[in-house]
Amino acid sequence: MEEGSKETKEAIYEIIRNQIQNNDPPDTKITYDRLLKAGKSKQEVMDLIGTVVSVEIFEILKNKTEFNKNRFVKNLYSLPRLPFN
Repeated sequence: MEEGSKETKEAIYEIIRNQIQNNDPPDTKITYDRLLKAGKSKQEVMDLIGTVVSVEIFEILKNKTEFNKNRFVKNLYSLPRLPFN
């Protein structure tokens, strides 16, 4: 993995950790716990939620819009189905 990719992945993981710690949105922690309970490893859970975070960041940058909490939460609850499938 390239250095930039590692930094990006760590930044996304930091977003997830902050959302869980601050319970904002609470749906991130709910999804984290649900996926662990379903048998996913911690790494798999972080990667799945990270995909949802990445999709939201992409949408914000591509469309020059604000964070769409409804879309974000909908994508969280759809996991493990990925938001672009």
